[in-house]
Order: sequence, then structure tokens, then C-alpha cells
Amino acid sequence: MPSPLTHDDPHGFGPYRLIARLGSGGMGTVYLARSPGGRTVAVKTMHARIATEAAFRTRFRLEADAARVIGGRHGAQVVEADPLAETPWIATEYVLGPPLDEAVELAGPLPEASVRALGAALCGALGQLHGSDVVHRDLKPSNIMVTAHGPKVIDFGIARALGDDRLTHTGAAVGTPAFMSPEQATGGEHTPAGDVFALAGVLVFAATGHGPFGDGRPADLLYRVTYGEPDLTGTPAALAPILAGCLAKDPAQRPTTAELSARLHDGGGEFADLLPDAVLAEIGRRASEVWQVVPQRLPAPADQPETVPMADVPAAGGLSRRGLLMAGAGSVLGVAGAGAGVWAVLGQDAPAPGPGTGPGYTKPKPGPSVGALKKKKLDSVWQKQTGGPDDDQNPEVPMVAGDQVVLVAGAEARGVDPKSGESAWTFSLFADDSWQVASDGERVYQILRVENGQDLMTKTVSWFLAPVDLRTGKAGTRIAPVSDSRHNGIISRLLAVADATAYLAISHGKVKSHERLSRWSVTAVDLASGRRKWTDPVPFHPAKSDDNHFLSAKASGNRLVLLQQMNDGKVRIVARDTRTGKVAWDKPWDGADSRYVRDPLAVDGRHLYLGYGPLRALRLSDGGQAWDTSSVRPKKTYGPAVLKGGAVYAVEKGLGLVSYGAGGGKPRWAEKSAEGPRADHVVRPVIGSEYAYTYSDTDKVLRAVGLASRTTEQLYTTSGTRFVAHEKSRMVIASGPHFLAGFPLR
Repeated sequence: MPSPLTHDDPHGFGPYRLIARLGSGGMGTVYLARSPGGRTVAVKTMHARIATEAAFRTRFRLEADAARVIGGRHGAQVVEADPLAETPWIATEYVLGPPLDEAVELAGPLPEASVRALGAALCGALGQLHGSDVVHRDLKPSNIMVTAHGPKVIDFGIARALGDDRLTHTGAAVGTPAFMSPEQATGGEHTPAGDVFALAGVLVFAATGHGPFGDGRPADLLYRVTYGEPDLTGTPAALAPILAGCLAKDPAQRPTTAELSARLHDGGGEFADLLPDAVLAEIGRRASEVWQVVPQRLPAPADQPETVPMADVPAAGGLSRRGLLMAGAGSVLGVAGAGAGVWAVLGQDAPAPGPGTGPGYTKPKPGPSVGALKKKKLDSVWQKQTGGPDDDQNPEVPMVAGDQVVLVAGAEARGVDPKSGESAWTFSLFADDSWQVASDGERVYQILRVENGQDLMTKTVSWFLAPVDLRTGKAGTRIAPVSDSRHNGIISRLLAVADATAYLAISHGKVKSHERLSRWSVTAVDLASGRRKWTDPVPFHPAKSDDNHFLSAKASGNRLVLLQQMNDGKVRIVARDTRTGKVAWDKPWDGADSRYVRDPLAVDGRHLYLGYGPLRALRLSDGGQAWDTSSVRPKKTYGPAVLKGGAVYAVEKGLGLVSYGAGGGKPRWAEKSAEGPRADHVVRPVIGSEYAYTYSDTDKVLRAVGLASRTTEQLYTTSGTRFVAHEKSRMVIASGPHFLAGFPLR
């Protein structure tokens, strides 16, 4: 539970402002913090008294490395870290959910189906670690967070690479006695089989409420782990022999994580559907609680002056509206935002949040979602507990792919039926990076990682462009290599796919301590033949930048339009000739903030349409301005543009939805709703045949604006912040940090 800051806690670390304490121990303190953009994170620090010790600093750095390896799907995603700072710190996503030990204390032993799903997911987490030659060494219930999407493994303080004995020595038992393996308890080598032993102990605890070797003094526990038989009393009969095999004293007799996963669970169903109501309610409570935390700092003792250490953080200020939108990705839902998602799933009896009732607000015509929601009834046609990507990732997510939509988040791609929200397939990505997958609207392609060889010393990794089978999610025949001896390609981005051509950005250079690389090229690959049509370099980008060089991309006709972030953080619009790869024109986007202009680009055969300032059209031929709205609506600000039927649509700040002719910029119409000024201009609207859909963050509603009446005719409560039209199924797909939902598109 969050507690107030003490008088001598710093203001922050890096760009993160501290707002509360989450806990403190012998090694350091964990804080709740927020970024300038509003993202909520957990910041783990090291106590100053041990930060001077080289061994502790090394262990802290290795902890950050291990957390990066496991990634955001199976662990708390590392947002930023500075192990070399005077006070080392790691910022990770704030995980929404209780530790497993608290979940069992709250709800009692978990049902067998829950334990099986929990175990299979943890096998995936450990398998990812072991695949990178890292072992956890301290898996226990308090190090496993239970979320609506699945468990997340945290606390890698004693994790290490296989064979690395720099921080330990033979004969030293390091870990938690109740969940140690026999070889670990006797100071021997802890291999992946030791993590399997610990996992079995965790699952026994989840199923029974007690560990397989009881509790008591550490010496007694170590003896029972080494020589005693496990106590499986209360373990479901079908699970007992599986877990007993994992608790074998001989590591060679234990199954691998892949073998154990196959015995536990078939991989079907949603994790949240298998959790007890009490655990789901606790997840929902934590989701809403975090935004209610008010920063507090305890006064200094009477005999000490009131001083707070200075820290290198930006000046405190109000969060921008866009910043609040960005806050949810990878962290938390807002209180009202949780209403339409967590509230409905958990089936609480309180009324769901609805539209505002401030001055000048007129209640629109009631739609399917305006009335009070009944227990477990959603405002949407369907809703699933599947989170979307961070706002700094591919803006085309969710992406339309034939009869499906594809969600890419948390190192996983997922094919979703837009009519029901059911997952058709999933596949894992090498990292939490949505730029590894792209669609041309009908087909999906991915950057595929392939390992060559088994020997760790000689094993190599290659990358290929490959299609995705939309029936199974499996990679098809490899089209072309992305990395080879000539083109290198240590990091790559699949920018866009159009007209049977894939456009990729490929980096070149040496990897240095998790820093981004400096040299990039853009490459076009013919999807039919696999031939590289052309390769052309892009300007230098700083190696130490944690931001993507590419913010958005779109291919149309003979132009590939890219938004590129430069060394100084400014944004440039670069148009390349799709036939040769040469830059046709390159111009700055004056005043554009690289954090906010990550939207799908509105491009047709003639123009690129831009908002974030006046609404304007740039000629694709030479980049010159064809028209803007300054002459008819001076000093007005617009959000991202959307094209539909020869018209450009955008939300004008303080007015609502507007439409202009795409050819010459002639005004067509403007929204007349009293609630139009409440529409968030930075959220891209969706245009149907009868309605246009805009979002209000203030009310947490998706508004259906009649294209004929030009007024709001329907309201839908939503926790989504990204919206895309799937016209084949006549659905609007809403993606948020923790939920995916479908609404009718008309």
C-alpha cells in the first residue's frame, strides 16, 4: 500500500517525480512516481550506504538487465534505469495486481484451473529468461504479481547469467529457503531446473495455501528441502503427480518449462476468466486507487531542519491532456477510465461513469450505453481484458487485417475477431516492440527471429521478413533476410506495407549496453520475389536516445512519407520516392512535439494532411503547402486528420468535429452539439457512413455524431484511447492500456 514520502526522500529520479512510498528493505526503497507526461511507474532505488560497494552496484545493474530480458509481457517492463547514478535507480511499469501470496490470503487457495493457467504463464516467463541464459534463483509467491492479463515475475535482485559466479561462491546458499531447490540449498549450481523446482513450490502454495516444505527456521527449511519429501496435501489429484515430478531432488529428472507448460494448460481462454472474484476485485481496486494517491511528505522530526534533497527532475506542472492519455499505457487506468472496464468485468453494483453534466451540457439522445449499466453488462458490444501498446509505439495498432484486427503489445501479437473480441491466435515477439508487425489492410507481415545452432558459444541469430498465416498466427515462408553479412540489421522496424512492397528501417553498428544504434537505412523489399528494390541511408540519430527514430510512416502511390525524430528531438517530414528510395523532399514540422504526433498519417495520392496547429495539406509531389485553415479559422488548433470519401475530418479544439474538402480545403460543415467542445482534439476520430465517432476524456465516452444532423446522437462509455474502424464487420475497435472493446460502426 502506498505511504507518504519521508522528509528526506528526494523529489525524484531522472524525469520521474516521486508521489509515495511503496516499500523499503535492506537493499533500497521502492517509490510510486510519475513522468512529466503522466505515466505512473515504480522506481526502485539502492540505499546510499551500500551504493558505494561495487558488488552491490553490479548486482543492481544485473537486476535491470534481467528485467529487460523478461520484458513487459512476463514482467514489469523497464521504462528507464540509471545504475551508474550516485543513487542507482530503475523505473518500471506499475503493475496492477496483488502479489500471489496476498491474492491467496485474500481469496484462499486458487481453483485448479487458475493454478494451471498460472503455472503455464510462469513457464513462459521462465522460458524467456532461460532462453537468454539467465536464471531467476528467487521465485516465490511474493515475487509474482497477479494481473488481469496473467502473472508477472518481478525482483531479479539475485538473478544471474548461467555460469557467472562473480557475485556468489560455492557453498553459499542464496535465495528464499522455503522455495529453494536442493542444489541451491546446499550452495551448488542453480540451473533452469532449479527455477522449475521453485515454480512447483509456488504452484503448491497457490493450490493449497502452504508451501511444499512448510515453514519455520531457515535451517529447518533447508534440511527439509534437501532431504525431506514435499507435502502435497490439498493439491488437486490431477496436479499432484505433475508437481511431484518437478520437485524431484535430482535436477535431471525435472521437466523443462516447455514440457511442464504442456502438461498444465492448453493455452486457451482468458486468464482473467479463471481468477476468483475476490482477486479480480482487488485488481480493480488497485487500478482505481493509484490515481487517488495524493503526494504527501512527512515533516522532519522536531530537532531536524525541514530539508529535501535536490534531484534532477523537471519543474512540477499540470499534466497535459495528451500526457494523461499517455499515462495509462503500460501503467494504470484512471479512476473514471477504470469504470467502464474494471467496473463492468468485476460486476460491482455501483453505477458506471457516464457523460458529464457541467454548464451548457445537454444530454443527447439516449443510445445503447447511456442508461445505467446492469451488473456484468458492458457498454460495448464486447470487451476483453487485453491491453494495447504504449503511445510511443506503432500508431497503426490496432491494425486492420482482412476479417481480423491485430493487436501488438507486451511482446505479443494477437489476432482478434472484431465481431466478438475472441482471440484467433497469438505469437510472441522478441521484444515489446509493435514495429515488428505491419499490415497492408488484408495481409500481415512480421520480422521473424531465427536462432541458428544450439551451442551457446557459436549460436547465431538471423532476422527475416515473413508473412503471417491469419488462420493460425504462424509465420509463413521467409520472404527475405533482414539481417545478413552485407546489410547487418541489428535492430529493425517494419515501417509500412503497400502495393506488394514492404518498407523497413534497418540499423547498423555495434550494440553498447542497451543503447539505441546511430546509423539507419530504409529498405524496400518486393514481397513477391524477396528482392531488395533499394536501400538508402537516413540521417544520424543519437545512440543514447531511448526514442524511436521513426514516429509514423505511410506509403501511398509513389511516395513513402516518414515522420522522423532528429538528434535535437525535432520532427521532420521526409518523403521518399517509392521507386528509387531517394528523398523527394524533406522539411521540418515546426512546433511539432515528437511525443504527441504519433498518429496514423492521412495521405492520399495528392496530399499529406496534418493537424496539431492549423489543419493543412502538403503536396506529395514537392512538400509545398496546398491549403490550410488559417484563412477561414485563424488561430484554431486541430487534432490528427482522417480521410473519408474525398473529405478531411478532424476535431477542432473547443468546437468539435469539422470537415473540409480534401482537394482545396473548402469548409464543408462543423459539429453543432453543445457537448462538441468536450471532444478531445488529439484523439483521432473514426468516420462511418452515418456517424463520426469522437472521444471525450473528460466524460470517458465515445460520441457518435450524426453526419446528417451534426449533433451527438449516441454515447458509449469506454476506457479506450485509440479507435480504429473495421469496416468489414461494421465495428469500431477501441484499444486502451488494459482493455480492448468493440462498438457498432454505422
